[in-house]
Amino acid sequence: MMILETERLVLREFALEDAAAVHVYAADPVVAAHMSWGPNTEEETWDYMQYVTQMQGEQPRTGFELAVILKETQALIGGTGIFINSPGQGEIGYCYNPLYWGRGYAAEAAAALLRFGFNELGLHRIFATCRPGNTGSAKVMQKLGMKYEGHLRGHMLHKQGRWLDSYQYSILKPEYEQLQTLA
Repeated sequence: MMILETERLVLREFALEDAAAVHVYAADPVVAAHMSWGPNTEEETWDYMQYVTQMQGEQPRTGFELAVILKETQALIGGTGIFINSPGQGEIGYCYNPLYWGRGYAAEAAAALLRFGFNELGLHRIFATCRPGNTGSAKVMQKLGMKYEGHLRGHMLHKQGRWLDSYQYSILKPEYEQLQTLA
């Protein structure tokens, strides 16, 4: 079982028993406003849980969806992941229960994913996207040292039939390594 630890968080593989905690935020319209999915029904959340637990057995593994656990309380506060899109390139993403927004947890977990992606997966470039209105997510990417690459217009179809825009950010391994030497 894959586990990454930070000062305040444990990032671990999802288990089917996490479905109720995931559904709390996956069904929230405030959360779904920033995603290409949702708000989820219980069935959609269950389908997602089955998908991410099946992903754990893939070989070679190209996707890692992880539960974000607050060390202090052992509460599941969100999910984060990294996916290998093409050789040397990966994408990170994250979604949190809004009760935990604005406390630096997303940046802390995403920093652990960057470290994993560059050091363990051997990636050259890691990128992330957010909806233009999601300033909190954009700030997380900026805090990580990711560079704004542009505005992707109407590139993603929401399950409700709306086309969504995204801002895209990325960081290259040499940039990441330079930031680590300055830290």
